[in-house]
Amino acid sequence: MKSFITVIGEDKIGIIQGITSILAENKINIMDINQTLLQNYFTMIMFVDLSKMEIDAKRLKEKLDEEAEKLGVTIKLQREEIFRSMHEV
Repeated sequence: MKSFITVIGEDKIGIIQGITSILAENKINIMDINQTLLQNYFTMIMFVDLSKMEIDAKRLKEKLDEEAEKLGVTIKLQREEIFRSMHEV
């Protein structure tokens, strides 16, 4: 299963490290990543492969939510098939 992870928040040191360490600890592969600054806001989208994940999706979301709170950002996890179905006309 593949998913998108989006991150938005005020720029600060440690955002990428905080999120990617959770992914690495749980065997989640980052297939593609794009990040930029818009004004003083950090934005990032990652396309990840969850097929070898060593945690259930609910617990992953909880961990990402905890990290988001700590970093002062919003993090959204969305499965690829849901993303694709939302964007079909």
